[in-house]
Amino acid sequence: MGDILVVTSKVKKYIKEKGECNTSSETVEQLSKAVQALCAKGIESAKADGRKTVMARDIVIDHL
Repeated sequence: MGDILVVTSKVKKYIKEKGECNTSSETVEQLSKAVQALCAKGIESAKADGRKTVMARDIVIDHL
């Protein structure tokens, strides 16, 4: 696994406050993988448009 791209303490706090649940370390790793995938797609989209700046429109979230 590469770098963790989410703040573990914030994720755990959010899940605890919103759902009264604990958070496994695998959850944080999976969220980081999802962020990495979103970033990769954003980079591809920006480059396809001839830009060096990833913009909000380049980040497409399919499941929300």
